[in-house]
Amino acid sequence: MNVSYLAILVAAVAQFVFGAIWYMPLFGKLWGQIHGFDKLSKKDQAAAQKEMMPMLAIQFAGTVVTTSVLAKLIVMLPLTSPYVLAELVWIGFFVPTQISAVLFGNTAAEWVVKKTLVMAGASFGCLMIAAAILHVLSA
Repeated sequence: MNVSYLAILVAAVAQFVFGAIWYMPLFGKLWGQIHGFDKLSKKDQAAAQKEMMPMLAIQFAGTVVTTSVLAKLIVMLPLTSPYVLAELVWIGFFVPTQISAVLFGNTAAEWVVKKTLVMAGASFGCLMIAAAILHVLSA
């Protein structure tokens, strides 16, 4: 199996779509409360959303990098299921990093567990989506 750059791109876009669903309709209200967006005026909320566009571009680039690394691991370890590799990457790298980001990222104590669970759930979903797309399109 070779790394398919088209599969990487499709997987990155699919993860972005999943993230938009995860952080807006599914957990948007909670996420807004955690970050205090719910306390902003509609005008300030719109301004904050507009300012997020450069950050989303950076996040997309990071998603492409992560997906590329997962694709390379899948190629390097062909006897291991892509889903198992994604799970190992998630539990070994994403979850500890996200816990640290929440704990040391000025998150109010009342939100630590919920924020960690939302972030960990999103990253798990993204990695499983990436594994599925890479598996199907790179076969």
